[in-house]
Amino acid sequence: MDFMTAFQHIDWAQVVGLTLEHIALVGIAVGLAIVIGVPLGILMTRFPWLAGPLQGAATVVLTLPAIALFGLLLPFYSQFGQGLGPLPAVTAVFLYSLLPILRNTYLALNSVEPGIREAGTGIGMSFWQRLRMVDLPIAVPVILAGVRTAVVMNIGVMTIAATIGAGGLGVLILTAISRSDMATLFVGAVLVSLLAIVADLFLQWLQKTLTPRGLKALRT
Repeated sequence: MDFMTAFQHIDWAQVVGLTLEHIALVGIAVGLAIVIGVPLGILMTRFPWLAGPLQGAATVVLTLPAIALFGLLLPFYSQFGQGLGPLPAVTAVFLYSLLPILRNTYLALNSVEPGIREAGTGIGMSFWQRLRMVDLPIAVPVILAGVRTAVVMNIGVMTIAATIGAGGLGVLILTAISRSDMATLFVGAVLVSLLAIVADLFLQWLQKTLTPRGLKALRT
């Protein structure tokens, strides 16, 4: 069977389903990392002594190869009957996503001009009021840069997670490899790349959209 004929026999319903599953798995993992990483970054700003241990722990996780991290998580989840499947994969991608989000939140909040902070404090704002109304709006573009890094990186990591039964486009690629189906393998690889490109472009647009006008003016 030649390449074009094999291309016509691809199960496109399965391809669409696995693509949506891939997006959902990455979205859940990165979403959890945002929900936990941003507050931790804020706490690091409030209590600077936390910065070293938290960033150090996240850095150690990020240095582990994906397969090794999956292997470390499998025995833990096996105790609850979840050794294989999406749960350890989502956990691994969540852990990989923490460092860029945590670090960017911390750096962004610390980079707010002292004069701006003093102005907020001068009009009677508490730390949390100033954080919500002044610091976070200024920090959002840099935080989103961390989210961009996490999303693009982990779209690829989630592909590897198919080796532990996580689902997503990795299933398509592994099945194609086992069957020497070059057409399906090509489609899977292209879709993973396209997901990363589209996600990066969307988050880049969102980053620019949420940048306060004053910051845009300063950059131009």
